[in-house]
Amino acid sequence: MTDGDITFRSRRWVRPEDLNAHGTLFGGSLLRWIDEEAAIYAILQLGNPRAVTKYMSEIDFASSARQGDLIEIGLRATAFGRTSLTMRAEARNMVTRERIIAIDKIVFVSVDEQGHPVPHGHTDITYDRDRLPAG
Repeated sequence: MTDGDITFRSRRWVRPEDLNAHGTLFGGSLLRWIDEEAAIYAILQLGNPRAVTKYMSEIDFASSARQGDLIEIGLRATAFGRTSLTMRAEARNMVTRERIIAIDKIVFVSVDEQGHPVPHGHTDITYDRDRLPAG
């Protein structure tokens, strides 16, 4: 993923509570951060505060991070389905400049109050944060 491909970025600071027994970033912490950022992105793109993670493809850790390192998470929408949004994610260590993880496919689904998939009616990315309904 290159800077031109990334449509959403966030940064995290690796803190002591994010470390595993080896003193490096716990993979579960990173996956939680990615899932949270992807959920926020999906909610804004789908215009529905009830968007849920449906699928995450194979995960391959390429490197890690240590306490005090800064992690950058990038997301890019790759497809809209009738009820879903598919995106790609990448996380990199801003200190070492190494890629930590790339996830080729994360799918979020727009659901109703009962948790059933509902059409969202969108076909393209918005950079306008007004897609969420007022109220």
